[in-house]
Parts: sequence; structure tokens; C-alpha cells
Amino acid sequence: MPAPSLSPVLSSLQNLKHFSCFSAVKPKWNTNSSLIITNPILLIMESCNSMYELKQIQAYMTRNGLIAHLFPVSRLLSFCALSDSGNINHAHLLFSQISKPNIYIYNTMIKGYSKSQLPRLSFLLFRFLVREGIEMDNRTFVFTLKACERFLRFSQGEEVHCQVYKLGFAFDVLVLNGLIHFYMKSGSLVLARYLFDTSSIKDVVTWTTMIDGYVQKNFPHEAMKLFYSMLSTNVEPNEVTMITILSACSLMGNLSLGRSIHAYIEKNNVKRTPNLVNASVDMYVKCGCLTTAREVFNKMEAKDVFSWTSMISGYAKDGNLNLARKFFDDMPERNVVSWNAMIAGYSQNNQPEEALKLFHQMKEKGVKPIEATLVCVLSACAQLGCLDFARWIYKYYVGLKKVQFSVTLTNAFIDMYAKCGNLDEAAKLFNSITKKDLVSWNSMIMAYATHGYAEKSLNLFEEMKRDGLWPDDITFVGVLSACCHGGLVNQGRSYFEIMREVFRLEPKAEHYVCMIDLLGRVGNLKEAYELIKIMPMKPDEAAWGALLNACRMHKNVELGKFAAGKLLDLNPKDSGVYVLLANMCAAGRRWEDVRMVRRMMRSQGIKKTPGCSSIEVEGESHEFVVADKSHPRYQEIYQLLDDIFFLLRLEGYIPETSQFMSLHEAGHAVMT
Repeated sequence: MPAPSLSPVLSSLQNLKHFSCFSAVKPKWNTNSSLIITNPILLIMESCNSMYELKQIQAYMTRNGLIAHLFPVSRLLSFCALSDSGNINHAHLLFSQISKPNIYIYNTMIKGYSKSQLPRLSFLLFRFLVREGIEMDNRTFVFTLKACERFLRFSQGEEVHCQVYKLGFAFDVLVLNGLIHFYMKSGSLVLARYLFDTSSIKDVVTWTTMIDGYVQKNFPHEAMKLFYSMLSTNVEPNEVTMITILSACSLMGNLSLGRSIHAYIEKNNVKRTPNLVNASVDMYVKCGCLTTAREVFNKMEAKDVFSWTSMISGYAKDGNLNLARKFFDDMPERNVVSWNAMIAGYSQNNQPEEALKLFHQMKEKGVKPIEATLVCVLSACAQLGCLDFARWIYKYYVGLKKVQFSVTLTNAFIDMYAKCGNLDEAAKLFNSITKKDLVSWNSMIMAYATHGYAEKSLNLFEEMKRDGLWPDDITFVGVLSACCHGGLVNQGRSYFEIMREVFRLEPKAEHYVCMIDLLGRVGNLKEAYELIKIMPMKPDEAAWGALLNACRMHKNVELGKFAAGKLLDLNPKDSGVYVLLANMCAAGRRWEDVRMVRRMMRSQGIKKTPGCSSIEVEGESHEFVVADKSHPRYQEIYQLLDDIFFLLRLEGYIPETSQFMSLHEAGHAVMT
């Protein structure tokens, strides 16, 4: 039988100059730099990049008998098990044909299974080694613990820990680091810290693993304490440590501390890797110091996608969408996270049309959206009322399983359906979630509250408590809103009290606004005003606005004028306050006050912002303002509105004319 045909890679053996260039760069799977290899076939194996190449090399090694030796077959095995281009099933086949594997080969398979979708096989292989009494090394334990992390089996991790003590590896720093990392990932910070505190051997990885664990579990202050303890030892932090500490500063939003850490990095000549510089930019962005973030960014020699995306996110969150878009357009290359950052910026800054436009551009570029993308897009759909497009997203991405339908994405759909007025679809999705998180409950509680289903909202809150979930401040915004929309004063007072007394949640400004709105709607204007006066924080526009609206409803002009004055102190250019005040004065036939308001508007150069309505028809959004005649079918629209008003009047509907006073009668009265 003729020898198998070799690829052009193998034929390069005839050209030693070309061969030396080929083998100079090792692919990612091959990280062992201490190997000294002279066999030309094995040298080519070290630079293998695909299963196609590997199978040709394997065929040649089989033909020449090399595959019968442990070292050559271990190199084949390493590629199949560890390379991104490998194949764990082929590795398993090779492994099953080795009569006497050594511990390196066992470790390779344990690590390979851990990286694959079969992490449980790593633990089973580890158990086999224990049962057969095969001598293990420290990497065996580290790779097995990684597998336990992957398939989240805490008891198996503890079993590995027991074997660590039995076999005398308790004082091996590599194993210690693996155990601390496992317990941190498993959520057992107490056990991780116990191991850390009781160990007499700690290297920089030990300290960094423990610090990073605190950061990942959202305990940045503990991370900082540990970092300062580290500085008092002889262990020098490395760039990974500093990246972790910068992340802690970002979580705390502590700019002063972040600056001091950045200064420490500069002073102590910590290796300035691209990841470390990116972490510095990210810290300044998240701490709200875009000026310094820009300075660090501009000094970077090599900017990557993360660098650009951090700046985009920072400017978008700061509301500077023009500059964010300039960074986005100037990026040399983009990934899906970059697109997400810009789409989220538009969506979160009330520019949903731009968000959807950019999403369509993203699709045209062939970039596949991820969960975070669709969450932002659904938020934009909710703002615009684009129910048809949101349904298309569900059908195309969720229905065709292009994106995993996670709880987070389900919550986004619930919120979107609720804001688009389709409570039945929102409730259907909510009930379909097997493991609801707090956001799921909050979304549905708020949905019912906003649409006036106070009883359903409050019943859902009680059901949530029975389900064992602890409410947060957002939950109580929904609950108090339900009471407000339902006029449930006593229940509102009760929930406002138990929020603090039972659930240990201090009411925020939005909770006080809900109570002010609730009391004001039912006519308890004095109590609402007293509540504003005792608020622990300075009343904002929402608080005074709720009181002003209540005064308008109950025709209390004097208190209304006082509330309007407070609103204008906060925002003198808000045309809505002037209109509401004029409307209230006109309803009370106080024409001199109406003229005064009008004069104030003229002197400040303020014009009423026209109200805008939008409707989605067959995926296209149509916008209208008062007396709008720009739509090509405006005559048909107005005719239909006239018909509707005519039918309403036949049914006995009488409009509240005071609502139109400021726009027509009051305006006319002032002009005359």
C-alpha cells in the first residue's frame, strides 16, 4: 500500500529555510516552550493548526512507527484535546489506544475534557487515577478542579480537596491556588478565605486569586483591604493583580482611589500590558472621569476593540452621543460588544429610532447579535411601541434558536410587551419562566401597576414573598405605583412602612414621589405637602410635579402656584410647568394669573413643546404633533377622528374642557 500523500506542510521538509520559518510561531494550544525537539515530523507537529494537518501527520507517524512511542503520541493528543481546532472525540480515540499512559497524558485528557462539553469525564478520569493508585502531580488536581468548576459540582470539588490532603499536596502553592479559585467560583468565600489565611505559602497568584474572587462577588472593599495587606508582604503585585484592583475601584466608583492605584502602577513600573492600560481606561470611564480616560486612551500605543468600546460606553452613558458615535465610526474594527455599546447608548438616552437604525446596520454587516444586543433593541421597541418588530425578533432569534432564550431576555420581552400594552403576552411569558428572578417579578408587578391592575400587582407581590424572594427598592416602586393607580391609600401607607421596618430598605426619592402622588390623587394635599417637607433628600422635579398635578386635579391654585414655583426654580425652561400652571389658573377662572404665566413665558423666551404621538403600522412608525398636516393621509386620519368623537358624544361622552383651556381658551384670553 503506498504511503499516504502528505500536505504541502510536510513537503516543506525539503526546504529547511522555509521549514524554520514555519515552526517559528507556535499556535495557542502549544504553550510548552521548554521542549527540545529534533525530529522533523514532530517539529512540524508543533505548528499544527487544523485536524486536516493533524490526520496527515498522524498517518505519516503511523507509517514510520513514531506513533508507538509515548512522546510523539502525546503531542498528537495535546493538539486534539487542547487546541481550539482540535477534536476531543479524536483525542479520546487516541487515548484509548495507548496501553500505558503516563501522568502527562492523563493530565492532557483531564484538561481536554474540562475545556470541552464533557467536563464530568475529567472527574471520572481523576477517580480512576485514585482508584488505580496511579501517581499524580499538582497539575492533575488543578485541571480536575477546573472541571468541577465547569459542571458546578461542589461535592466533587470537596472530594478532590480530600485527596489533596491524603496525597500530600496541601502545601503545593499551585494546588492551593486551584482550590481557592474553585471555592471562589463555587460561591464559598468563607472556605476560600480560610484556605488563604491558614496557608503558609502564598505567591502573587494566591493573593491575586483571592482579591479577584472578592471583586467577582461584588465585595470591592474586601478586595482593597487584602491588596493593602499584600503590599505589606514581600510579594510584589503583577499586572493581573492591578487589573483586578482597578476593577474594584470601578465597582466602588471611587475616582480618588482609582487615581492613587493608577499612580502606584506608574511609580512601580508595573508591566503596562494592553489589558492593564484598558483596565485603567475602563476605571476612569466607570468613575465618571472621561477627561482622564481620554488622556490615557490617547497615549496608548496599541488600541484594541476593548479600548475603543470603553470610550464609546463612557460617552454614551454621559449622554454625549455625538462623541460616542464619532469614536464608533472611527474604530478600525468592531465586534458585537462595540455595536451593543452604541445601540445601548441610543436606547438609554431616549433615541430609540437611532438604536433600531443602528441595529439594522449591524445586521447588514453580518454581525450576529447576542442576548445583550436584543435586550437593548427590545428597550427601544418598548419606547417606540414597535410591537410588530419585537414580535419579529422573537420569531427570528428566539423561535429559530439563534439566541438562547435566557431569563434576562425573557424579562426584556415581558417589559416590552407591558410597555406596548399587551399584558396578556407579558403574563404568558412570565408564567412560562420556571426559575423567575427578582427582575421577572418586578417587571410583572410594575406592568400590572402601570396599567391600573392594582389588585393583580399586589397579589403578585404577595406571591413573590411566598416564593422566598426578598424584594428590593424597585419592587416597592411597583407596589406603591399599584396603590397609587388604584387609590389604595391605607395599603400604600402600610407598604411604605413595612419597606423600612420589615425589609430594611430606606425609601428613596421615587418611593416618596409615589406616596405624594397617591395622597395627592385622593385629595390629601396637606399630607402630601407635609411628606415633601420631611423627605430626607431634597425634593426633585418628580416630587413637586406630583404635587402640582394633584393641585390641578383638586383645583388648589395657591398650593399649585407654590409647587410650580419650586419646579421653575429647579428647571426654569420647562414649558410643561408653565402650561400646567396656566391650565390650573384658567380652570379657576383666574385670568390675570393666566396672563402673568404667559408673560413669564414670553420674557424667558419659552415656547410650549408640542405633544407628540406615535403609532406603529406594519413595522413602520408614524409620528404626529398637534394640528399636524404633514402626514400624506392626514385628511383620512382627521375624518376618522371626527367620526370617533361623534360616536363618543352619542354615547354620552363629554370632554373635560378645562384640559383644553391652556391651549385654546386661556391662550386666546391672554392674547386679548
